[in-house]
Amino acid sequence: MRLRRSLAVAVAVAVTTPVALFTAAPALAAGAPAAQTQNQPTYAELKKAAADAQKAYEKALAAKEEGQEKVKATLEALDSDTHPLKAATITADKAAEEAAAAETAAEKAVRDAEAVVEAAQGETEKAEAEKALETAEADLAKAVEAKEKADAAAEAARTALDDARVAAVREYSVLKKALDDALAAKEAAEEALGTAEECVRETGLTSLAVGLPAEVVAGTTVDFTLRVTNGTERTLTVDPLAFVHVDGERGGEKSRLAVEWSNGSGWHALNGDEPEHIAHIDTMAPGERSDVKLRMTVAPDAASADAFALFAADASSAYRPCVLGPMKRYDFELLPAGSDPGPVDDADPGQTGKDDDQRPATAGPGTTPQGGAAGQPVTTARTTPTTPTTRTAGTGTYGTTAATATTGGTLAQTGTSPALVPLGAASAVAVALGAGAVLAARRRMTADR
Repeated sequence: MRLRRSLAVAVAVAVTTPVALFTAAPALAAGAPAAQTQNQPTYAELKKAAADAQKAYEKALAAKEEGQEKVKATLEALDSDTHPLKAATITADKAAEEAAAAETAAEKAVRDAEAVVEAAQGETEKAEAEKALETAEADLAKAVEAKEKADAAAEAARTALDDARVAAVREYSVLKKALDDALAAKEAAEEALGTAEECVRETGLTSLAVGLPAEVVAGTTVDFTLRVTNGTERTLTVDPLAFVHVDGERGGEKSRLAVEWSNGSGWHALNGDEPEHIAHIDTMAPGERSDVKLRMTVAPDAASADAFALFAADASSAYRPCVLGPMKRYDFELLPAGSDPGPVDDADPGQTGKDDDQRPATAGPGTTPQGGAAGQPVTTARTTPTTPTTRTAGTGTYGTTAATATTGGTLAQTGTSPALVPLGAASAVAVALGAGAVLAARRRMTADR
């Protein structure tokens, strides 16, 4: 019982001091690989789970802090002499002390009576001494019994006081355990959400330039197509990324190239200083293809120069807010006005430079419109490997087109991707041109999520 009392006191002392949160064990929840989304929670579900876990943690933290104050107040009250349990303990201890003193006195009375018996002379004196001894022994027996009862009452009073202390601490420990569990759940939910937010690459999400010539004469205009294909196994929201640039041109100076893309009802210019998203595709099913028309005009006074175009597709799915297709680089040559290059082949996709396609490891969803013509319907050809289709904005329906890919239907509004973040206009001036511009723009896009 003394050990029990010592433990109760030790726990009480520990609780009344500031208590630090324990570090939860590493969370085990991890997002599934991008290609394995069956039976996995969607990104929206993971966000909700993380938000719910945060609220539960905050609630548990408040309950724990309230519980700590409560247990401190309870322990302080139990230590007060005016508390009924503490007062009962004091009274019982005093009664036990008095009973022990009475027992000691009775024991002495018996010893004294025994001494008188031994010293008695004659039968009469001895008989009287023995009778006194019997009375003393009876009184001792009563004193022993009274002390046992007093000790038991004192032990019961102390036990009741200790039990009250332990109950208060136990109530707090339940709240502390709930907080630890809530913290572990919060960290697991945050880890799962963070894993889902990490950018993943999809080699099947391709962007190819069709009809971009390897040589372009100054003063001429060429038409070509950016063909985006969803070769993955899941539906995506896609934002094609485009950048066309003349080597050596600096930001702010007038470019020798003017590149535009069509939304079916008009043409929209690329800014020429940095990569940008065009022709937002709200829903692209597995196997579908989308063609975006572009045209490029070379200034009449343009001298010979090397130029390049970079194309990619940035996307999101219900499970991942950051899905990145491979970057394709097309190098082509500008020729002076009046040049006769003869038959010109299309530019072939070559190896990207070391800075062309570097992206951060993690990203988050965005909701800000992207591209240069937000709110404009995009008209592109959408085809599957077997049945060409077109999509009409706002209807969510598909219709069969001719067997060859032709322009038809309108896509969802340009630049309203729910999963990609806009290229920041304020920092566009500071973006390095060329391959470095692609790197900076895509880093900015994903880092802002």
